[in-house]
Amino acid sequence: MNTSATQDEWPLWEVFVRSRSGLDHKHCGSLHAADAPMAIQLARDVYTRRQEGSSVWVVRSDQIVASDPADKDMYFDPMEDKVYRHPTFYKLPSEVDHM
Repeated sequence: MNTSATQDEWPLWEVFVRSRSGLDHKHCGSLHAADAPMAIQLARDVYTRRQEGSSVWVVRSDQIVASDPADKDMYFDPMEDKVYRHPTFYKLPSEVDHM
């Protein structure tokens, strides 16, 4: 059996690792696996070999919904025209000098 051909047919999974409790999960890479349990096992073996993680998430790449880079302006338009997002018109008391 040709192992590389089999792995090419396995779905692609995105791997996220949380280094310790209270922190965000960070994307650390991708891998091919036949199913979710195998993806978790492979992710643990590949991305947390030195026990640097406290939690691992795997998500099938074909299940991720993302914005189109061509729609950047629609999602991430400049905020200059939204003055209500800028607190510049608030008067702070003089005792609050660290803001």
